[in-house]
Amino acid sequence: MRLCLINPSNPLATVVRVNENRWNRFRVWKPLGLMVLAGLTPSEWEISIVDENLGAPDYAAMPRPDLVGITAFTSQANRAYEVAAHFRRHGVPVVMGGIHATTCADEVAERVDAVVTGEAEAVWRQVLDDAGHGNLRRRYDGGRAELNGVPPARHDLLPTGYFFGAIQTTRGCPLSCSFCSVTAVNGARYRQRPIADVVREFRLVRELAVLVVDDNLIGTRPEHIARAKDLFRAMADAHLRKQWIAQVTINFADDEELLSLAASAGCKGVFIGFESPTRDGLQELGKRFNLQGDRDIPASVRRIQRHKIQVAGSFVIGLDVDGAGIGRRVAETASRYGVDMLNVLFLTPLPGTRLWDQMNAEKRIVLNEFPGDWAHYTLGFPVVRYKHLSLDDSIDEVDACTREFYSTPRIVRRVGRDLGGRRQPLSSLVSSLAARRNARLSCEAHADFKRDQGKRWNGCTYPVAGGDSRENPLLFRSL
Repeated sequence: MRLCLINPSNPLATVVRVNENRWNRFRVWKPLGLMVLAGLTPSEWEISIVDENLGAPDYAAMPRPDLVGITAFTSQANRAYEVAAHFRRHGVPVVMGGIHATTCADEVAERVDAVVTGEAEAVWRQVLDDAGHGNLRRRYDGGRAELNGVPPARHDLLPTGYFFGAIQTTRGCPLSCSFCSVTAVNGARYRQRPIADVVREFRLVRELAVLVVDDNLIGTRPEHIARAKDLFRAMADAHLRKQWIAQVTINFADDEELLSLAASAGCKGVFIGFESPTRDGLQELGKRFNLQGDRDIPASVRRIQRHKIQVAGSFVIGLDVDGAGIGRRVAETASRYGVDMLNVLFLTPLPGTRLWDQMNAEKRIVLNEFPGDWAHYTLGFPVVRYKHLSLDDSIDEVDACTREFYSTPRIVRRVGRDLGGRRQPLSSLVSSLAARRNARLSCEAHADFKRDQGKRWNGCTYPVAGGDSRENPLLFRSL
């Protein structure tokens, strides 16, 4: 029995066009979910994994599989449906899972033979058994898996050429921010893999650089922090010789022992969601954790960096409290915080989130012709109406933000700071140049987007800069 697992490409996400820009090899992650499924698959199945972000193969020239499994984020959905249609035309059953399949199961079910919602570990063997007997069910609900005893992912099934390997040590997030689908899909309970399993799997990762894909590696509670320390100790004792990056919350900076242990275990960078430069913005997003106490964020960032760990900060533009000048304000705030990298995104309602429910109820979702419009849900395009920013305004603010933060003088200052602090000046320079290159590609994509989608805003002036709401109520209700 042949099983082909496919990660579809996302043609509108410029950061994954590896062949167009050599810097993008630093921005492409392995499809870990498919590698986990491969690890769960019995030996009687011959397994192949296709990552279209490295280039789509000629499926017609491949050996005909007996089953195709596809995973997809929302922005990949349309390509996933194209791939599914190809195989189904040739009589190959297709099963689809992942975040989009979980949050839009009815839509997905119309285009594949079986849908897996939730986390697949608990039902994958059943899916394979049913496929082998020719009686796939229409739906399987994996729920939320316990992480004890899950076999290691099959890191051997993908080709070389990735800069980063990938591994997961925890699932779930208790923060439940309004714009994030993690809690909706993976739950609020913070689940940890056994430390010994994580260390063993780290040894299987071929790449020297590794992305830890956990949504929050260290957690938020004292027992979470204690477990993270134990993990880092075990990794350091194992002499893995890996350098890794991870997503954390700002409380990572609060514990010197935690920072020291992370650095000794190979941590070279962390991604932190600051989201908004204002308290009102954080409250709007439900990012209550960032509001706790009277935190000195620049000092927190410096404490992390003293351990030679770079900090990438993420912000969102398009909140109801955001108005003219928010782009430069975010760039200035990120510079004042002292972050090494800036990731700025359009506020985007994703299916399954509270933000989706809110904006859908308010009829503010402009790109709502699905499934076609899912291709724009990369967080890199304005797909909704913002309260104080028009289409042009929102794009101008995001572009101004990236231009300001990645201007030559600011890059030179950051590299000079890294030289003075004996941190990673070359890594900082390469990262900044890659980000600046992708920012230019994003500006080109934004211009194309305005040309192709601008008419969908015509005839309705809500919202306009300054918050005037002179909308055409009949047209607004029709969107």
